[in-house]
Amino acid sequence: MCWHKFARYWDVEIREIPMEPGRLFMGPEQMLEAVDENTIGVVPTFGVTYTGNYEFPEPLQDALDKLQKTKGLDIDIHVDAASGGFLAPFCAPDIPWDFRLPRVKSISASGHKYGLAPLGCGWVVWRDKEALPEELIFNVDYLGGQVGTFAINFSRPAGQVISQYYEFMRLGREGYTKVQQAAYRVAQYIAREIEPLGPYEFICAGEEKGGIPAVCFRIREGEDPGYSLYDLSERLRLTGWQVPAFALSGKASDITVMRVMCRRGFEMDLAALFIRDFKAGIEFFKSHPSPKITPSMGTGFHHT
Repeated sequence: MCWHKFARYWDVEIREIPMEPGRLFMGPEQMLEAVDENTIGVVPTFGVTYTGNYEFPEPLQDALDKLQKTKGLDIDIHVDAASGGFLAPFCAPDIPWDFRLPRVKSISASGHKYGLAPLGCGWVVWRDKEALPEELIFNVDYLGGQVGTFAINFSRPAGQVISQYYEFMRLGREGYTKVQQAAYRVAQYIAREIEPLGPYEFICAGEEKGGIPAVCFRIREGEDPGYSLYDLSERLRLTGWQVPAFALSGKASDITVMRVMCRRGFEMDLAALFIRDFKAGIEFFKSHPSPKITPSMGTGFHHT
């Protein structure tokens, strides 16, 4: 949503790479088809909201390097690491997704997701001062001192920033590593437990080098277990679990997936209870066959 707002506010043409069956991420080939001499940047999502998988910037950079050699187009990368930015540095440090890649000029990350800070804390960092144009910074003479601001709004609460600083100081690199590794262990446990329970195809199984601590799966094509993932989501909601089932986007909109997110606070004891209720839901459908909830009907969950 933030990118659509940016494109509308600044009158920028946004070119999204649609998902399609067998390819649920932006690959180099699709990226090259979308860029031209007017492209101001490429934005891989390092932790895709729909699936939990990483879009790896390195293959995109390699393709852009070749493009510059052949056509002279010099296009940089912004990494949208809203989720992965506070995960990969601790659990998959060997993945080159950050400023180790020369074309990566800026990175955004959400402190309130896996940064463990309160809601509303977000970060953006640039490779160097040259990567942030001076004309975008407003220097304000405020109460006798110079204040440089890049934000659209001026006055903002500092509580989230202080909380983030507290977590940095309290946990440190070692603490963050332990917290995030625990989340991955929970996700992998859930994936192992769910796999034999139905004809499921896993898109994300909570692997550190592949994505965030999430479990995303679909019912295998051609299989009919007697219920839909919408049914299962609705059944889980009756026992207190909000586990969304939803259709993917683009050309993959006929694929319905279920996604389980794991983070601090969702520990092994809760995961075991979740699996218990998951199994109970499946047993319910076996003994109570009924018409399946369709994608157009969705589930009873909403945000209002």
